[in-house]
Amino acid sequence: MIKVVFFATPKIALKSLDYLVNSDKIEIVAIVTQPDKPTGRGHKISSPPIKKYALEHGIKVFQPVSIKKDFEIQKKLKDLTPDFFVTFAFGQILSKEVLDIPKYATINLHASLLPLYRGANPIQRAIINGDKKTGICTMLTEEGLDCGAICLRDEIEITENMNYEELFELISAKSPELIEVTLLNIRSGAIIPTEQCCENVSYAHKIKKEESQIDWSKSAREIHNLVRGLYKSPSAHCFFNEKTVKIMETRVIKEDFKGEAGEVLSITKEGMEIATIKGILLIVNVKPEGKAEMSSRDWSNGAKISVGDKFL
Repeated sequence: MIKVVFFATPKIALKSLDYLVNSDKIEIVAIVTQPDKPTGRGHKISSPPIKKYALEHGIKVFQPVSIKKDFEIQKKLKDLTPDFFVTFAFGQILSKEVLDIPKYATINLHASLLPLYRGANPIQRAIINGDKKTGICTMLTEEGLDCGAICLRDEIEITENMNYEELFELISAKSPELIEVTLLNIRSGAIIPTEQCCENVSYAHKIKKEESQIDWSKSAREIHNLVRGLYKSPSAHCFFNEKTVKIMETRVIKEDFKGEAGEVLSITKEGMEIATIKGILLIVNVKPEGKAEMSSRDWSNGAKISVGDKFL
């Protein structure tokens, strides 16, 4: 059995953790995750999904504020004599002292085809930038940001209308086996990690709040990609009658059209057609301020939206 300490925090890592817990080749000896934090309007203290899983399965869990500075936890991890650390969206940088603890290596699962999209938001950035493919990589963790040698990779197609949630679920489902195969083959010596090339390095910086506001002077394709990339997290939005409207689902039609940015061209059973500087954007579903998600046609009827009105 390979002894592993699993470092992770968000939901995307749950399937990988569950897969490894149920593997007959892997033993998860402990889990390291971020501290509990206040969430929502009521600031209720909430535990990370990974911690909840650990408690339900009787697995030892550590929640350092900073693993680099928590020498007591570092000692406890050393006492577990792990073969590997596995990190998957953990949310903290590991120091050399921490990386030196496991017998073999620290393996990180990163949701991009490195060296593309190093950093915090690789899934969303790939969609926002209109990429046709992305992927997942297992890599040897070094002190820098996602710069270690690549162990294995798996490409994933990004279809035209795939949104963040759909790509998130696909990556979550494809990751577990890749991690297990990496661990087994690193230990056996069957995998020789390959250094990342220095060309085409890019970074997936955190999504800023102001990026979620739609700029109707951009093309229909660019706006469509923004809507897909920010789907429910935090959702692209615009304004109508001084109220915020989250745009949940769109389609691009007539890309050779050029009109007055943000103008409502027509309202059909499929949705509202909005002009951009290049192409027409069909708004399918929206979430108006203070209301549940609905079709844009239903919303337009209730809000009395007419052809010629403009979104800001």
